Amino acid sequence: MAGLPPVSERRLPAVLMLLLLAVTAATAAGERRGLAARVEAPPARHRHAYAAMMYMGTPRDYEFYVAVRVMMRSLTRVRADADRVLIASSDVPRDWVRAMAEEDGMRVVIVDNLRNPYENNLGGINRRFKLTLNKLYAWTLVDYERVVMIDSDNIFLHNTDELFQCGQFCAVFINPCYFHTGLFVLQPSMDVFKGMLHDLEIGRENSDGADQGFLVGCYPDLLDKPMFHPPENGTKLNGTYRLPLGYQMDASYYYLKLHWHVPCGPNSVITFPSAPWFKPWYWWSWPILPLGFSWHKQRWDDLGYAAEMPVILMEVLMYIVIMAVTRLAKPGMTKLCYNRRPEKQSALVQWLIKLAAIVAMVAAYSIPFFVIPRTVHPVMGWSMYLFGALALSVLVVNVFLLPPLDVLTPWLAIVGMLFVMAFPWYHDGVVRVLAIFAYAFCSAPFLWASLVRTTDSLQTMLERDPFFPRLGEPTQETEFSKLY
Repeated sequence: MAGLPPVSERRLPAVLMLLLLAVTAATAAGERRGLAARVEAPPARHRHAYAAMMYMGTPRDYEFYVAVRVMMRSLTRVRADADRVLIASSDVPRDWVRAMAEEDGMRVVIVDNLRNPYENNLGGINRRFKLTLNKLYAWTLVDYERVVMIDSDNIFLHNTDELFQCGQFCAVFINPCYFHTGLFVLQPSMDVFKGMLHDLEIGRENSDGADQGFLVGCYPDLLDKPMFHPPENGTKLNGTYRLPLGYQMDASYYYLKLHWHVPCGPNSVITFPSAPWFKPWYWWSWPILPLGFSWHKQRWDDLGYAAEMPVILMEVLMYIVIMAVTRLAKPGMTKLCYNRRPEKQSALVQWLIKLAAIVAMVAAYSIPFFVIPRTVHPVMGWSMYLFGALALSVLVVNVFLLPPLDVLTPWLAIVGMLFVMAFPWYHDGVVRVLAIFAYAFCSAPFLWASLVRTTDSLQTMLERDPFFPRLGEPTQETEFSKLY
């Protein structure tokens, strides 16, 4: 044993080997981050795919989850002959992933969020686009020859499988200068993907800090490329092409004419690149925006509304209880409204009662709007809103002894406005807008008169010395109070 080196020296090569293996593993993991994908479904069944993206961290994660499911099922309705792939960030809830994979038949590819080096350029509401660069993972779907990448706010009217004949990159210009990334065609390639990652590292120019600005920088000359026309023999084209506008019909085109007639190519896909609160899956989208009903019809047929029904039933029960309690307590409320003591209320108390009445009336029309699940069917949503506003308005009427018709005038005006907006036989969008403005103009005097009468009624009530008796204070019976 005398010829052997010390134990510490014998262990040194083994320790170095372990460190080397650890560094190698860490390096490989770092390279796979943003490159590797974990597939949560069977292998590819077709040569082509429609792919969508989903990530967490916005105030409307559930709404986009429902939107993705409805959109993907609409592809089945138009008999698209391609796989449905979802590129989902690793923090998407597991039950959502399971539902989309097992119930909707999607191939779910789990990825890590790509770091957005432009996030400081995103201000205010646009910060919801922080993780849209995950869309670049579409280039890693190398199991497919072509992929059509789509946003969740698309509605497919017709089969668009001819898009798989397009070249390496194809997109629609709904803006005169910049193409729209709500739908584009690509040929998957790991080399292209790695090149894009390199562009992110060096900070390629990005006009909006999100995926659209980045891809516009990657394909700056697309506007000069030829228009895509699918070859009749079914062969695939090479190169980059502009797609006809009919593949990304901005919903605003419909609102102008109230029908589709986009002359550039087939009228196949509707997109909603509007403010987030006017996306088609919100219950208030119809009849304010007529196309909202089309989206909800697809959801009704394909997905249903079972997830929202427990909340709806609880709200209905709550409003019924409010109306019942209000009706039963009405005599007691009335007895509280006339002071049987000689002293007057102070000016501060009168002002506070006026303020409380006004706040209560505003709350009666506001609270029901915010407690309804956002993605219910518009008929259910507006019915719940009107029922809730009616229940709370009746409560306000009985608490402050206000004239019922005046308090309910806004309720009646809302019902009338819904009928005016939902009228289906307008010649075009201009006539519809003029009708809505005319109704609002005619309704304004009635709303103003109801407000004046309501404030007069409040003042009359205050002059009769309203009060709330102190706990335990005996009440004096007077001839006047016996009337109630």
